[in-house]
Amino acid sequence: MNDLIPADYTRLLEQPVYGHLGTIRPDDTVQVNPMWFEFDGEHLRFTHTTKRAKYRNLQHNPAMSYSIIDPDDPFKYLELRGKLVDVVPDPEGAFYVRLGRRYGNPNQRPPADSPDRVILVMSVEATTKQ
Repeated sequence: MNDLIPADYTRLLEQPVYGHLGTIRPDDTVQVNPMWFEFDGEHLRFTHTTKRAKYRNLQHNPAMSYSIIDPDDPFKYLELRGKLVDVVPDPEGAFYVRLGRRYGNPNQRPPADSPDRVILVMSVEATTKQ
């Protein structure tokens, strides 16, 4: 587990909770959207496509921030800051299916946009919490 993540917040990364991913648009304004995620102990991973704004944002500026609110205590949150460190092709949509199942849909199927699917891999370089 990444040493930057407080031990009493790791359960938020292990559970299938929604978080909000922030990226910076080419006009330097912020875009924030709810996203599924998976944490491997070092990196956060998100499913996305190469055809959407968030992907273009990250090509312009790789800075990313992900915020998770504790579903048991809405006054408690964890923010992870880092950058895009890898883009992994996922043309079969396998990671999308895995995340869909993680988030409660045992029958999740690949989406129609699978040929454009990628896995966005985010480093964790700083955290804040409350």
